[in-house]
Amino acid sequence: MTGYVPGRQFQNRTADRSGAPARSTGTGRPRSGAARTGPSRPHPAPRTSQAARSNQAPRITALGGGQGLSASLSALRRLTSDLTAVVTVADDGGSSGRLREELGVLPPGDLRKALAALCGDDDWGRTWSEVIQQRFTGTGELGGHAVGNLLIVALWEKLGDPVAALDWVGRLLNVQGRVLPMSAVPLDIEAVVRGHDPAFPAELAAVRGQANVAVTSGTVQSVRLLPDEPPAVPEAVTAVREADWVVLGPGSWFTSVLPHLLVPELAKALVETRARRLLTLNLAPQPGETEGFTPQRHLEVIADHAPDLAVDAILVDERAVTGGAFGQADLAGLEKAAERMGAALVLGRVARTDGTPRHDPELLAAAYDRIFRTHGRIGPWR
Repeated sequence: MTGYVPGRQFQNRTADRSGAPARSTGTGRPRSGAARTGPSRPHPAPRTSQAARSNQAPRITALGGGQGLSASLSALRRLTSDLTAVVTVADDGGSSGRLREELGVLPPGDLRKALAALCGDDDWGRTWSEVIQQRFTGTGELGGHAVGNLLIVALWEKLGDPVAALDWVGRLLNVQGRVLPMSAVPLDIEAVVRGHDPAFPAELAAVRGQANVAVTSGTVQSVRLLPDEPPAVPEAVTAVREADWVVLGPGSWFTSVLPHLLVPELAKALVETRARRLLTLNLAPQPGETEGFTPQRHLEVIADHAPDLAVDAILVDERAVTGGAFGQADLAGLEKAAERMGAALVLGRVARTDGTPRHDPELLAAAYDRIFRTHGRIGPWR
């Protein structure tokens, strides 16, 4: 059963997006010969004005990385085809880390996962989703590499354009939506961690690299990106500014969710966009990054790193905060933390019923749909 804890009142925001730059929605598979005769960047589908699309599905931009973003995309694609994923590019472990180190490319792993999440439910979509996620076995040079990572990197090398390459992969997979990197340069995450060395639990240390931050035994205090003030991909900024809703989270809080708020152009777009902003809370603290964090602490971390960011709604699994993975949370305190961010706290059941801290795509889609329809929708999408 879903309950709503009232927050501030929502006012409809309308925006005339007629004449906005076109973008690909990944509709349709490439026709025979398309790769030989087509342009370096696939022809994007035309955008429609706000008036013309008043009865269409909402335009949604989802930010994050890894399994959290994949869960969100799996839910959102049930609600709209006008969907853009903006993905972190700071992974430095596994197959992505090896390709990044050897070839100097963006880490492709989180981008691959987002593409897989947007594949259709037909035979074509299911097959390609499994293929690009397939990893080579063995101990040779290919061992551990995901097929999709190699495909993405091959297109990056051929086209010299990370956005165009991802659009081509999206067409091949017939994805429902579009996948973009948040920056066109590989990034590193550096965290300030208290007690990274268990022998000195009160000492602060700088821990560099997403893989290292994710497994620290200490408590992460803050993170920053290297290089400082990295450039955002222009298409990602446009997607945030032109969305009806921007969805942030769930995911690894310091290494997948927060990085978007540390790219200046993206952060500025998130503050200035006329879109509604939805923050989806994790189902449990993450060992390493957020071990021992309360739900309120998760929100405080966002506010500390992006004090100018206002949020319209915060989605929380009610079982997670009423005796679940977070224990018996202070709901009154959580509501106050949400109100400080300008948000309404929305309680719902979005976790799988098998006891694992994973979001159920159908339940998450239903919760998103209720929020989109209830909290200040821009138009009658149905």
